[in-house]
Amino acid sequence: MPTKAIYLSLLIAFVLQMMSWPSWAHPEFVLLVLLYWLLRAPEVCNIGTAWMVGLLIDLANGGLFGQHALAYTLTAFLALFYQRRLILFTNLQQTGYIFLLLVFNQLLMILLQAYRGQPDHIAFLFSSLISVVIWHMFHVYLLNRER
Repeated sequence: MPTKAIYLSLLIAFVLQMMSWPSWAHPEFVLLVLLYWLLRAPEVCNIGTAWMVGLLIDLANGGLFGQHALAYTLTAFLALFYQRRLILFTNLQQTGYIFLLLVFNQLLMILLQAYRGQPDHIAFLFSSLISVVIWHMFHVYLLNRER
């Protein structure tokens, strides 16, 4: 896959991420695209890419600097750790694994916000559920497109 297409898709996801969404239903577009490319093209999109994208989101949000960078880096590490095995999973199993990665990322974000003194509520699960539905729709679309 060309490197330009990867970074263009990350840019589009970044724009979607910065749009105004309800706080309880804010899909993690950047993380979804990042996870997709981590699993499909780990030689181009790697942990360093996750760290840089996380820093860019931190700069755009104006929140705790390094919060998204740390969460995306650790999530990317877990995604790459099981990347070879994930190819053998069915579509539903892959979706479940992505859901666990999204929940892990959200839990890290809540811990970092609690450290800052601004704990979030349990509504993060809705964000993960919406994100995994988006993942499943696009993943099925891309699989059918490849055939």
